[in-house]
Amino acid sequence: MIELVEIEKQFEGQAVVHPLSLVIKEGEFLTLLGPSGCGKTTILRMIAGFEQPSKGHIILAGKNVTEAPPNLRDLNLVFQHYALFPHMTVEENIAFGLKMKKIPKDQQKERVAEAVHMTQLKALTSRYPHQLSGGQQQRVAIARAIVNKPKVLLLDEPLGALDLQLRKNLQTELKHLQRTLGITFVYVTHDQEEAMMMSDRIVIMNNGRVEQIGTPKEVYASPRTLFAATFIGENNVFTSSEGLFAVRPEKLRPHRNVEDAMKTGIIQDVLYMGNVHKLIVELDQVDMQTAMKVTIALDLADEESWQVGEQIGVNWNAKDEVVI
Repeated sequence: MIELVEIEKQFEGQAVVHPLSLVIKEGEFLTLLGPSGCGKTTILRMIAGFEQPSKGHIILAGKNVTEAPPNLRDLNLVFQHYALFPHMTVEENIAFGLKMKKIPKDQQKERVAEAVHMTQLKALTSRYPHQLSGGQQQRVAIARAIVNKPKVLLLDEPLGALDLQLRKNLQTELKHLQRTLGITFVYVTHDQEEAMMMSDRIVIMNNGRVEQIGTPKEVYASPRTLFAATFIGENNVFTSSEGLFAVRPEKLRPHRNVEDAMKTGIIQDVLYMGNVHKLIVELDQVDMQTAMKVTIALDLADEESWQVGEQIGVNWNAKDEVVI
């Protein structure tokens, strides 16, 4: 559906996106994930046509659209700040794009009704944006985007301004909506959990470069770089004579017996977080290495009462080491 061919972006001679090639499949939910300023929004804006790449080509559905203006690309963009028209009702906001395209009135009505039904806005069609909550406004912005039936929907941190519970609900709704519509979604976020939950594939970005591309399972279980290993989920990174390796907190096992342990250390903290219990352990120093803390996610069946200040052993299986 979208092919980025060696695209680059420079501002005043500074590269904000280093050469990037990427193929996004039809009907795929692809997420650009990374910290602020890593270039993910710039990539989205280049796909949308709001920014011109300094080099490279953008192919949309087989057509080279690198020079094409935004209105001639068959895609829609949803922003974090909904950009709704304050003087129009929900229904008028959703129908606006169809009006601009001079779609016949009866078709407009039909498509607006369909978008309203999908985004659960039926009871709110005659309200104005200021009469809606943040979550409702975001749903209107999404309805306005899907009513045009674009080939691609670009979403720039669309849930960033919402509170946690509402975000969780909308994540589920968006994922379901994307599956139902079969539209290609390109989603920008800095929230790892959101990316893991919603995406078919994740592109991890850092300083304008791609660190790794893969399914949520691939980027979690087999991170390729130190950044990828520490940016998605928690990780414990160890140094060995061969280099670095990472072991996830749930793969570490605490033991009261310190004799045969691979590492030993002192418990600094015991965290009870509902569905996850964790130990923070400061490992004993070996060979003048700097003191290192590790996180251990406890098995919920673990009935042991671990105490702060207690010395314990830490073990893991060699197969759970991921070489970075």
